[in-house]
Amino acid sequence: MAWLVAAAVVLALLAGLCVATEVAFIRISRAGARELTQAREGRGTGRLPAVLADAPVYLSVLLLVQICSETAATVLVTAVLLHWLGSGWQAFLIAVAVMTAMLYLVAGIAPRMLGRRRETRLAAAAAGVLYPVVRILGPLPRVLLAVTPGRGSRDGARASEEELRGLVDLLAQRRVIEPGESAMMQSVFELGETIAREVMVPRTDMVFVERAKTVRQALSLALRSGFSRIPVVGANEDDVIGIAYLKDLVEHIEKNPDADPVAKVESAMRPATFVPESKPVDALLREMQARQIHLAIVIDEYGGTAGLVTIEDILEEIVGEITDEYDQEQPTVDWLAPGRARVTARLPVTDLEELFGVSIEAEDVETVGGLLAYALGRVPIAGSVATVAGLTLTAESLEGRRNRIGTVTVERTAPGAAASGPDGQSPNGH
Repeated sequence: MAWLVAAAVVLALLAGLCVATEVAFIRISRAGARELTQAREGRGTGRLPAVLADAPVYLSVLLLVQICSETAATVLVTAVLLHWLGSGWQAFLIAVAVMTAMLYLVAGIAPRMLGRRRETRLAAAAAGVLYPVVRILGPLPRVLLAVTPGRGSRDGARASEEELRGLVDLLAQRRVIEPGESAMMQSVFELGETIAREVMVPRTDMVFVERAKTVRQALSLALRSGFSRIPVVGANEDDVIGIAYLKDLVEHIEKNPDADPVAKVESAMRPATFVPESKPVDALLREMQARQIHLAIVIDEYGGTAGLVTIEDILEEIVGEITDEYDQEQPTVDWLAPGRARVTARLPVTDLEELFGVSIEAEDVETVGGLLAYALGRVPIAGSVATVAGLTLTAESLEGRRNRIGTVTVERTAPGAAASGPDGQSPNGH
């Protein structure tokens, strides 16, 4: 009976090896297999790219071996227990408990850890064994793939999007991939369901330069706004005629110093690319890569300017918000002097009214940044100034990749209720 127990353990270990190999095949990429082939001259390593190129077939064989090993191990253990304990129900109950614990440890947890830590070596070694085995089996692996499409075609071209999504969720649950990697993969799947309108910078947040402006004026606007690409408009904001690049503006001034005072911005702009707001983001990304463009103007169904979209906007759909080392949290209100404060652009207008004891009438405006844009009639940039309800609003810092206004200084310019804060408490204590 001892040899039956030993055989059951060996079969359980074989099942675990199949699981570890499957994890290794899934984790290692084809590019990684090619690099491994170039770095090593081993027999198995050289066959790894060929195995990964037809991975569903080899995964189906691994599944067959795993099932056969687990079943045979269970039968052997049950036979041993029946011989020792007789044909009572206790033998079967103990067999279930023993095999469940054994397979959970030997073919469940441990092999997945091994597959993650030693994927290259394990995949290379397994490729050297599986390659000739599959060739010997002939058409059988293809038959197995046909009857088990959910398992065998996970990594193949036949897998549907739902199956791929399910595979990503499964790999995340089994900790083959990290949660962040799973979220990124799911975002890639969702790109095909996302349209340009959902990721664009809306027209109200765009900075434009008129075609009548000079190159020097356009350069000044680019430096103050923080944008390296600015749309050039003709008659109105729906008439985008080109894109002014900061690099082109600097180069134009450097090469044409004599014509600088009168040269118009349209002499240094590039053609604009237009896309409909209903265009899928994945197709838009491929088009922008193929045409080597960074920015596209999004138009609505009536041909007007709806907004603009950049490659960074699309990438943010995959990797999340892109920030840099200059993005820092600012205090909501920072009193600089009596009647003068620095506030974040996201401060609600109602809070601003309470702080300075004024009444502000502005339709569809909720934040101080929106109030400044409403008063200016355009997107504010650093240095923009407007007066509202006896308060002078001055745009200060830019924040984020889109260079939106981060802070605004507010100063009282007309008599009114005393400002709240450390230097001027209002009667209600705010």
